[in-house]
Amino acid sequence: MEMEFQLVDPDSGDLVDGILPLLEACDDHDSIQSEFIQNTVEVISPPAENITELAAAMRLRLDELLEAAVRVGLAVCGAGSHPFCSRPAVISPGVRYARLEEVSGWLSHNQVTFATHVHLGLGDGEEAVLLMRELKPYLPLLIALSASSPFWHGEDSRFAAFRHRVLASARSYGPPPDFEHWSGFEHFFATMKRARMLRAINDIHWDLRPRPDLGTIEVRVMDAQPTLGEALAFVALLRGLIRFLRATRGGDEERRPLRPLFWWYLKENGFAACRYGLEARLIVSDEGEVMPLRAVALTTLERIAPHLADDEVPHLARLRQSIDTGLPYERARRVLAESGTMAAVVRSLAAELRAEAAAAQATCR
Repeated sequence: MEMEFQLVDPDSGDLVDGILPLLEACDDHDSIQSEFIQNTVEVISPPAENITELAAAMRLRLDELLEAAVRVGLAVCGAGSHPFCSRPAVISPGVRYARLEEVSGWLSHNQVTFATHVHLGLGDGEEAVLLMRELKPYLPLLIALSASSPFWHGEDSRFAAFRHRVLASARSYGPPPDFEHWSGFEHFFATMKRARMLRAINDIHWDLRPRPDLGTIEVRVMDAQPTLGEALAFVALLRGLIRFLRATRGGDEERRPLRPLFWWYLKENGFAACRYGLEARLIVSDEGEVMPLRAVALTTLERIAPHLADDEVPHLARLRQSIDTGLPYERARRVLAESGTMAAVVRSLAAELRAEAAAAQATCR
């Protein structure tokens, strides 16, 4: 798992280009790293066999990050966009980042967004392209459930997940194309390399992409999450969903709440999920049948429940509860309504992350 966090001023809540001093204060440079822009820090887990192992590893890394941030006068928070900062971003040093800045031009300084990525280990490339086709209809559901970017440049965007609209202007973002076989993806990648459009696999920024260098598919569609617990819920959701998809192949596909559709219908579903979050309505058939996204979410959680490992059950239960009590974009709007300031939203997010770490430390004593 990879979690991106915002580096902010503890008092004003504004973004701070603080990654370089922060990294100097950290001992673990393998797991706590810079990202493309200097107001971002990324926390990366090692490969894990199960969610318990993953949670423990991430907790250690987040504790180190939070302690180092205090030492250099920074706060850390998780959300898909910053509520009010409108300054162009400063690009992090490095040859790859310089090349990306050259390719992206103005966009590289103004796509100030933050995400959570989950890698899922698979047996081979054929399973990777099959699962990409099967998971693609669920990308709008993942957008809505993870939505944490309702604000942009000091305004309520009226979107639940505005991050995706910001990224839509760039190349190689959004849902991936379909590949019938792994050889089709290999041909695509080889063609793009010969054309010098891509140099490496991580130059592809699809919402869902294969990582043959790691033996995984990487789900990249989720907004950055305010807490580790909320991010882990998506690990449980994805692992359970993949087991459910495997179990329903070969004649039982009708049990799937969402199935492959014409690409434009999926594009419309993605926009609806960004705009309306849980209140969106999704196209669920080629005949134009629609379902409330909230109903799709509840049905999906119910049907994958029998496919969860024991240690995944409480994490998915937390996501189910959040559907009733408030997903991140809904909580952020409540804080703004109660406080009247965007800075209070940032401070609330930073406080959530600190409180989770304190609670975890208290449990371990």
